[in-house]
Amino acid sequence: MGETFALTTNTRMRLPLAGLAAATAVVLSACSGGSGAGGASGTADTGDTGATAAAAPTIKISPAEGSLKVRPDKTVVVTAANGSLEEVTLEADGKQVEGEFDAERSKWVSKEPLKPSSNYTVSAKASGDGGPTTATSKFTTLKPKMELAVADVTPGIKGETVGVGMPIMVTFNQAVQDKAAVEAALEVKAEKPVTGAWRWINDKLAIYRPAKFWPAHQTVTFTAHLAGVKGGPEMYGVEDHTAKIKIGAALVSYVNVKTHMMVVKRDGKTMQTMKISAGNGTTREYTTTSGVHLTMERGNPVTMISPGKKEGEPGYYKEIVNHAVRISSSGEYVHSAPWSVGSQGRANVSHGCINAHPTQAKWYYDNFHRGDVVKIVGTNRALEWNNGWGFWQMSFSQWKKGSALKS
Repeated sequence: MGETFALTTNTRMRLPLAGLAAATAVVLSACSGGSGAGGASGTADTGDTGATAAAAPTIKISPAEGSLKVRPDKTVVVTAANGSLEEVTLEADGKQVEGEFDAERSKWVSKEPLKPSSNYTVSAKASGDGGPTTATSKFTTLKPKMELAVADVTPGIKGETVGVGMPIMVTFNQAVQDKAAVEAALEVKAEKPVTGAWRWINDKLAIYRPAKFWPAHQTVTFTAHLAGVKGGPEMYGVEDHTAKIKIGAALVSYVNVKTHMMVVKRDGKTMQTMKISAGNGTTREYTTTSGVHLTMERGNPVTMISPGKKEGEPGYYKEIVNHAVRISSSGEYVHSAPWSVGSQGRANVSHGCINAHPTQAKWYYDNFHRGDVVKIVGTNRALEWNNGWGFWQMSFSQWKKGSALKS
């Protein structure tokens, strides 16, 4: 108390030196310590080289965790920074979705649509100098307001064998607006491959036809990969559809209206030579159509009624015929006609059908398949391409113009 402290020259010198020592220690500490979370402070004599620890890889997944109502046509993307992707899986209900990596394996992109109303899990693993990293994302796809599905495939009768001219006719349950997207999802795989094309007949019906007749004796698999495909606004495919089609022997019939003969060949071998009587040609409707026909259905018996005529009117008829095989939608059949046996082989007296001897008509009835080929020549009335299954009346170059996909 009351003392006076005198600052001497020695005292003044000691205080700055102490401050300098402290400052020097701070500099040494800052220069010798590691950086980042793994770095530790220390002095130069710790042996630390001063290297920065590598950052671990980071993974980003889109859609993000917990996303709801994800569009089925949305692409799932996984990216990695500071490393490369080793593995990515995308699955729902035990089914994996295919995807592909870029050249650097820094990005993975899904390659196919997602299934609507499904819970998906994305799992990814990446590696780098900073060690491995894993990430997971779970999301849910939306339920479409309009569900697109295959309503019917013709041919589709269980156990059926069809002819080499048979088209594949696919009917959808909704009017398709994005035909290109839907058509791209339709796959035709033949044991004996062919070139073919789809043609849209209307918004619900698409038909596939090869450029040439199917090679005989094989199985063709049709698959509509519709799940997740956008068919129009708020319309998505809900499930895939597969059908097996068995192609049998090449049963091709050659009808010459002028010579009144029909020759039936199986795989190139003549099976039947038949005397026939075709349409009398007095009117257009009584003229047999020329061109490439396909057999469509059969009946025994079939009741045939004159088109556009009422009972009692001139030209009206109602006949019951046996062993009838339809070849057009305009009423043409190959059928048994015992009443015209005397004219068969020498004159055309029918209303447009191909009249045959009862024995040979029954053989044809028993041996035909839907989609067998009937080639008719000798009249001035051509079969329209959309009369029955007259699709072979159109050249393939013209046929494929009905495709929604650019060739």
